[in-house]
Amino acid sequence: MNHFPKAWGRPRDDIYGAYDPSFLHTNGPRAHTSSPIVTGTSVLAVKYKDGVVIAADNLASYGSLARFTDVKRLRTFNRRTVVGFGGDVSDMQYLDRLLLSLETEENYGSSGHDLNARNLHTYLAKVMYKRRSDINPLWNQILVAGLDGEAQPFLSSVDLLGTTFSSPTLATGFGAHLAQPLLRKVVDDDAQVKVVTREQAVNAVKECMKVLFYRDARSLDKYSIAVITKGAGVELKEDEQLENQSWAFAEMIKGYGTQTV
Repeated sequence: MNHFPKAWGRPRDDIYGAYDPSFLHTNGPRAHTSSPIVTGTSVLAVKYKDGVVIAADNLASYGSLARFTDVKRLRTFNRRTVVGFGGDVSDMQYLDRLLLSLETEENYGSSGHDLNARNLHTYLAKVMYKRRSDINPLWNQILVAGLDGEAQPFLSSVDLLGTTFSSPTLATGFGAHLAQPLLRKVVDDDAQVKVVTREQAVNAVKECMKVLFYRDARSLDKYSIAVITKGAGVELKEDEQLENQSWAFAEMIKGYGTQTV
């Protein structure tokens, strides 16, 4: 072996000949991920008068197999922001490392300022749009929840195309179809945000997580929930269990198997 540091681990050229890397080359075009394999499903969030509540279950599915049951898809950023990830888990891990690097840089910076939820959402939107422009998108839909520069509740989303959207209630995956109608009964517009309490928001999100467990085959009854509040910051619980489950409604479903009407 060549013991010079610049060539550690490589055979000596004067004995074995120059290293030939041609076998590593391929004749096909450069390929990127065209469909995610291990994925997380819905992320839910709702604003209330003093902050935001966000939740996601702990399941990562390998196709249709409920493979990994302890994957945390909520990530805290500084003291007033939580990022929720839906979609590809490997891309989520890449973004998590990116956020960790950004947070480290912010913590050791000398500016005296830190990024709020609105700043972080803008940053992630630029990252997602850049990757989309490279025809190598990150297969995620992200919810950013927290407090903006004026300590007001902030909630917005960004998808794999870099498209952004803000609303008092947001959901990804199946939650966009099943949970959004239930959340909008609690908070329909920005005017109602000012009268909704923390308890109402938390109860609405927990009820939606229960509905998703009933109806979404890619969901789990163990979930993470975070509450971002003015003054108190982020309160994150990562191993919550659904309570008061009832499958009585299943007896009224007709048309499956050998049931008769």
